[in-house]
Amino acid sequence: MVLYPVIMCGGAGTRLWPASRPSRPKQFIPLAGNRSLFQETVLRVAPLAVEGGRLIVVGGVGHRDWILDQLEEVGVDAQVLLEPQARDSAAAMAAAAIWTQEHDADGVNVFLASDHHVPDNLAFRRAVREAATGAGGGRIVTLGVMPTAPSSAYGYIKPTGRGLSDVEAFREKPDAEIAAAYIQDGYLWNSGNFIVRADALVRELRQFAPGVEVAARQALTDAPPSPVLVLGDAFNQSPKISIDYAVMERTELASVLEVDFDWSDLGAWDSIADTGEGDFGQHILEDSDGCLVRAPEGTIVAALGVRNVAIVVESDAVLVCDLSRAQDVKRVVARVGAAFPQHLDFHRPAPETLGDGAARFAEWLRVRALPMWSAIGQQSDGRFAEALTLDSRPLVAARRTRVQARQIWTYAEAGRLGWQGGWSRAVSTGVEALQSTYLRPDGLYRTLLAPDGAALDETARVYDHAFIMFALEAARSVEATPGAMEALAVGVRERLAAHRMANGAFVEEGEAPFQANAHMHLLEACLAWEEGGGDQGWAKLADELVDLARNVFIDREGGFLREFFTADWTPATGERGRLVEPGHQFEWAWLLARHARLRGNSDGRDLAFQLYDWGARGVAGRMPVALDAIDDQGRPLGGRARLWPQTEWLKASLLLAEDAHDGQRRRLLDDAAAAMRALWSYLTPEGVWRDKRLAKGGFINEAAPASTFYHIMSAFTQLEATGRSKELSGLNQLSLQ
Repeated sequence: MVLYPVIMCGGAGTRLWPASRPSRPKQFIPLAGNRSLFQETVLRVAPLAVEGGRLIVVGGVGHRDWILDQLEEVGVDAQVLLEPQARDSAAAMAAAAIWTQEHDADGVNVFLASDHHVPDNLAFRRAVREAATGAGGGRIVTLGVMPTAPSSAYGYIKPTGRGLSDVEAFREKPDAEIAAAYIQDGYLWNSGNFIVRADALVRELRQFAPGVEVAARQALTDAPPSPVLVLGDAFNQSPKISIDYAVMERTELASVLEVDFDWSDLGAWDSIADTGEGDFGQHILEDSDGCLVRAPEGTIVAALGVRNVAIVVESDAVLVCDLSRAQDVKRVVARVGAAFPQHLDFHRPAPETLGDGAARFAEWLRVRALPMWSAIGQQSDGRFAEALTLDSRPLVAARRTRVQARQIWTYAEAGRLGWQGGWSRAVSTGVEALQSTYLRPDGLYRTLLAPDGAALDETARVYDHAFIMFALEAARSVEATPGAMEALAVGVRERLAAHRMANGAFVEEGEAPFQANAHMHLLEACLAWEEGGGDQGWAKLADELVDLARNVFIDREGGFLREFFTADWTPATGERGRLVEPGHQFEWAWLLARHARLRGNSDGRDLAFQLYDWGARGVAGRMPVALDAIDDQGRPLGGRARLWPQTEWLKASLLLAEDAHDGQRRRLLDDAAAAMRALWSYLTPEGVWRDKRLAKGGFINEAAPASTFYHIMSAFTQLEATGRSKELSGLNQLSLQ
């Protein structure tokens, strides 16, 4: 029996104001120890998922950063489902159960709140495993805790017997007198933890709350699979109802397992004080007893002659409360909300908008990056540097043909977009160097030069020639004889025919001769020439490359684009065969969308959206970044994230947004804003960039590769084009003037 624990992060924790606020609810605060209640819950239940299961966390989109940060701090991986709008526990549980059912038809969910305090983790896990035996038989088992005292803070549940038994009755939170009577009558505290087969819960929801099940299922269908999955807008149409009202009070499958371990939902300051671990910060108590004191760093609390009070200090609010009245704090909060609503929540700065980030990006390119790389990153003979150090010095290294070609394109594109710097000289001398030092006698181009210009590698790679053709198209705007540029490019195109196989695929030189990547950049060059008025051969080759993508590179069952193949163009075996690069899914999506526009082909557009959704599976982290690699199940591989996938994420989201319906468009523009922020995290004020972001944050301290500038400029090109789009508004027109 495989368990899928589901941590529910709902609840505002109103009675724990002012520490608990909507943007930082109680589950994310260390209230009884050094870890937050959410982190304690994660560590308590993660071992339940080790035998083939997976930990699932359900929370609101506004708590995304808290969830991801705190998971990272304790070193636990989870599938995160984010609700666009809170719809109570039934909808949240429905989404988790449907996700589980889709991944494991026999999976058993363990639903539990993120804010409960259970000191004995082993006892809790033993109880869950015992309850799972009943759940395996189709029952919905809740944990009923033996009460230690009458409490009006909890609901109650009456079993028909001891141990694992049926449920006779559920009761809402009573007053103190009725609570005492319940205990006398054998009632247990209702912990709100449920253990149930995913398929059993889905069936009960379909019977008793069909609107919940339909909305949750559609929300999952509309959301691209990802380790951090934002449920679709259909989730907002779910009835707002708790699982107790939706199912538990109506089902005939309810069971309860009596447990006898310490448990509290830490719902008010008196329960925090009872743990003995709730004090925080500096304080001095004189002739005072039984007090709970919490204060932020840099604040001292002094109290004299008081008994049994909570003193809770935050930057904008202070609560002083008799602990015996802790359940009534919500009344004070209601008055605060009426008179001083600004103190109901913390106010964080809003994340930078797409428009603001794009405008800042244009300024960075115009004032920093383009002048830097043309002045320092290119020699007087036209050869471009392979890299610049982070303190802006050229790195002495062998020079690749692809870098020369990419930099020619970058500066030609900068000129097209209005940059007033020395782009024309950079392009002209760059082309001259390309022809004089990289060109072989047979009309193809060598791969690598030594720093002094001597040939190091005479190999002619398809990948490099794709960028040469791409650069020559852009260089037509500078050269006195643009027709000569086209003749050179057509000559390269014709000579590359010797690298083609019977199925039309190109064979690359080197260790990976059968790969998709070189074809992607060939398609990019073909589209550039077609859009620029080149001969019909470019459109013909573009169509053939798209057919290859459809029929060979894109996995028919999985829907993702594979990277490596065998000699007969079947998927490679081993790790290479399972590798999926999110950046390439985005890049192919962008190219296929452009091709579909040129052909008026809706199927091509749909394929682009399909690849985009696969790329989105590789977007992860507190500040979302597109990872380098995932596997063919969408699971991250390693967690490293280079700069270039961020640019491809940005380009694809912008272009697809232009062709999307309203719901898709909002999501894609939100993605574009996130990609813009991700890209900014790599760029430095000096005009260079960090290339490799590590899984735990931070960057590898190494020189900025010149090859990345092409990706950066390409992202700006798409931003500029989207700013001119009639389909979209809100993104100002951009220029490098």
